[in-house]
Amino acid sequence: LGKPTVRQERARPGAAQHEDRPGFQYDHEAFLGKEEARSFDQLSPEESRERLGKIVDRIDDNKDGYITTEELKTWIKRVQKRYIYENVAKVWKDYDLNKDDKIAWEEYKQATYGYYL
Repeated sequence: LGKPTVRQERARPGAAQHEDRPGFQYDHEAFLGKEEARSFDQLSPEESRERLGKIVDRIDDNKDGYITTEELKTWIKRVQKRYIYENVAKVWKDYDLNKDDKIAWEEYKQATYGYYL
C-alpha cells in the first residue's frame, strides 16, 4: 500500500492545496511539535516529504495505510504532551535558583519578576 500523503492523485482537482506560508506555522507546531517544526523549516521539499512519510507511519497505529481522525488526535496529544514536559524541564532550571529540585515562592518571584522587585 502506498502512503496516502505521498500519492498526489488523492488530491481532488480544484481543491485548495496546503502551502508553507507563515500562517501555517501553528499547524506545523501542533502536528510536529515546536522543535520538529523548526527542523522541517530547514529541509528541502524532498527531505520534508521523506521525513513526513516516516511520521505518518508512526501515526498510523493500525498500519492500514490511512490516518483516521482518532489516530491524528492521539498523535497531536502525544506531541503536545511531549512539548509541555520538555518546556517544563527547561524552565525548571531557570526557576530553581538554589538547585534543590524545589521552587520556593521567593525563587519563583525572583525568576519571574527579577529586577522589578
